[in-house]
Amino acid sequence: MFDENVLKVGSNEMELVDFRIFKKEGERIYEGIYGVNVAKVREIIKIPNLTELPGVPAYIEGIFDLRGVVIPVVNLAKWMNIEEPKDINIKPRIIITEFSDILIGFVVHEAKRIRRISWKDIEPASFVASMGSLDRSQITGVTRIENDEVLLILDLESVVEALGIYKPKIDLEDSEINTIDGTALVLDDSSIARKLVSDALKKMGMRVVEAKDGVEGLEKIEELYNIYGNRLGSELKIIVSDVEMPQMDGFHFASNIKEDERFKMIPVVFNSSISDHFSELRGKEAGGEAYLTKFDASVFYKEISKVIKSHVKIDK
Repeated sequence: MFDENVLKVGSNEMELVDFRIFKKEGERIYEGIYGVNVAKVREIIKIPNLTELPGVPAYIEGIFDLRGVVIPVVNLAKWMNIEEPKDINIKPRIIITEFSDILIGFVVHEAKRIRRISWKDIEPASFVASMGSLDRSQITGVTRIENDEVLLILDLESVVEALGIYKPKIDLEDSEINTIDGTALVLDDSSIARKLVSDALKKMGMRVVEAKDGVEGLEKIEELYNIYGNRLGSELKIIVSDVEMPQMDGFHFASNIKEDERFKMIPVVFNSSISDHFSELRGKEAGGEAYLTKFDASVFYKEISKVIKSHVKIDK
């Protein structure tokens, strides 16, 4: 039995680690409020003894050994070109994150609390202006909290990509690609990730319809149904969905699809940077046929082909 406080599939909620970064401008000190998905957090620790690395940028604090795994540590404030105040009591912590099977630590000034927030209360970060090195491509969304303050949800894996620590594996020989005729629906709030997945599916010979979140995904599948009617199951071969999306997350979207008699036969594959086992279980509970970690082209092609072929056999 799951604890009643554990997030349920289809609840369209997420849990965030609320952390703070303080910024000094002149004589004033500002408190930046940020969040990262709990599913990407392995643990939060005090700063251990770090081994400095020669010839690296100043925002790389060093590395340390965490139970046999070497973890690089990035100082978020330094990376964001923030002048850190020296005259206030800061309790720095390292947030150990895991995504795309990579472990990395981020130094923050204070880890505050865990928040549970509905995705429908999270707005896209399109209006967020550039903040030092941080731009809106590194922000998943924004949400208002108490006292009408704004919390920015960071997309830390895009920060890691910008640092050059992680690069998606996108190269694949044409001979390894199975050609499939049909349409695919791709959901992802990141335009870069959407293009990556869409290009991969197009290489397989598929036509691609894109959506930036679960709400738009439902609209797109309704539009496809209006075109194909009861033939949609034969035309729409697969849905590839991210998990973290403003307005409606991938699990909630999939639950809606699987509860609709018109769409429940269409296979759903989750494609997410969240690489914890619990999220895989939630993906299965939501009706997903597979759960992939972004982004290894070889694994992606292989799993997509397998899911589509398995679905065709079941239909017959």
